[in-house]
Amino acid sequence: GEAGLRSLAQRLQGVGEPQAVAAPAGLGVSLRPYQLQGLAWLQYLREQQLAGILADDMGLGKTAQALAHLLVEQQAGRLDVPVLVVLPTSLIFNWQAEAKRMAPALRLLTLQGPDRHRDFPRMAEHDVVLTTYPLLWRDIEALAAQPFHLLILDEAQTVKNAAGRSANAVRRLKARHRLCLTGTPLENHLGELWAQFDFLMPGFLGDARSFARLWRKPIEENGETLRAHLLAQRVRPFILRRRKQDVATELPPRTEVIKRVTLQGRQRDLYESVRVASDEIVRRVLQRKGFAGAQISILDALLKLRQVCCDPYLLKGSKMPKTMERAKLELLRDMLPALVAEGRRVLVFSQFTEMLGLIEHELDGLQLPWLALTGRTPVAQRGAVVKRFQAQEVPILLVSLKAGGLGLNLTAADTVIHMDTWWNPAVEEQATARAHRIGQDQPVFVYKLVVEGSIEERMLELQARKQALAEGVLGHDDAAARKFSSDDLQALLAPLGGAGE
Repeated sequence: GEAGLRSLAQRLQGVGEPQAVAAPAGLGVSLRPYQLQGLAWLQYLREQQLAGILADDMGLGKTAQALAHLLVEQQAGRLDVPVLVVLPTSLIFNWQAEAKRMAPALRLLTLQGPDRHRDFPRMAEHDVVLTTYPLLWRDIEALAAQPFHLLILDEAQTVKNAAGRSANAVRRLKARHRLCLTGTPLENHLGELWAQFDFLMPGFLGDARSFARLWRKPIEENGETLRAHLLAQRVRPFILRRRKQDVATELPPRTEVIKRVTLQGRQRDLYESVRVASDEIVRRVLQRKGFAGAQISILDALLKLRQVCCDPYLLKGSKMPKTMERAKLELLRDMLPALVAEGRRVLVFSQFTEMLGLIEHELDGLQLPWLALTGRTPVAQRGAVVKRFQAQEVPILLVSLKAGGLGLNLTAADTVIHMDTWWNPAVEEQATARAHRIGQDQPVFVYKLVVEGSIEERMLELQARKQALAEGVLGHDDAAARKFSSDDLQALLAPLGGAGE
């Protein structure tokens, strides 16, 4: 409220610079200079009773900096009540393993499984409690009754929907200090940044409506560079963001190759017939409901086109002739045996779990061993899959973008293949950073398979625009970007070849 904002303003007037901090005793990893600066910044936030976002690039060790901070807090006797870390389900194993390796002195409790309610009374006996976003709102009564020293949201972009169940549950938790960890504080639009600040410092950016009027509309729709600068000035003191190229000079180079695929024969005809049908449906719905009301029909139409690009067999309810061309699978069939023969370790990402199933079938035919990490992989088995791949037992790991894009450490891989284009460059970057991160001692090659002249090429253009929006507010660039518009839609639904032919 108002009183909270007034006291924040007073604190901000009196603050100095973060003071250097030594790494805590018993930390099982030596921190790099920029990580020590990160630790000093986290300590400084705590001293000044401020909150913030540690937004280092993916792979730069945000978990290590957070664990070092928790160890300092424990050794200073400040953990009289526990720390709560909320994270995506896929990261539970990662946090447990990292805590054990880096900060074994921290007493860790994981709330997981059907019997987790038995652990609720034991929270106060521990230093750190781990829970997941899907369980947070289910367990909110027990968690809201327990005061915490620090509340950490890992991969904090998960609460970007301010009206969602996780975001509402987070607001009910009681903690002295708050911290967000995310490599992508801004993925699609400025409302996501507002949602994180609404958790960190409620009222700092106003309410959602005034934020939309004062910042989102001028920056996103009108491209007002001055507003973007002013917003950046306001939020930057609370965001610590270092990029790989700035700090991790010891990281090996990364080479990105876009492999363009041309649709042939029946697959090309199928794309065109799906495009024409989709175009017709979308036009009808637009006339009836307008742009805002047609979103579901639009996304469905675009999904079908993306599926044809990826593999015709992904199209639901269509019978495909056995002779149907499958351009991306054919390219993959050529690439993988050669890569494995070179001794490469390969991550293959797709957002379509069914696509990974089709690839599994191809790999069996080629007698190439593989592992898979998808939403269907039981949580209890994920750690074992990662261990086997990291131990170089198997050369190929198939990963669904949503299951494996966040936080996993897959540095045994030196090759990343993206089977399909995603709307959001940050999601693809998250996935690539599973391999290109600290601990990687090989150059990393990233291959993106893109169908020439198709919706996928237009998506790359949209990605570039989203990147510009993120950089305009978080720094590194003055560019501001617009939202997805009806012109974008026309380009996405254009025939194969050039847009608007």
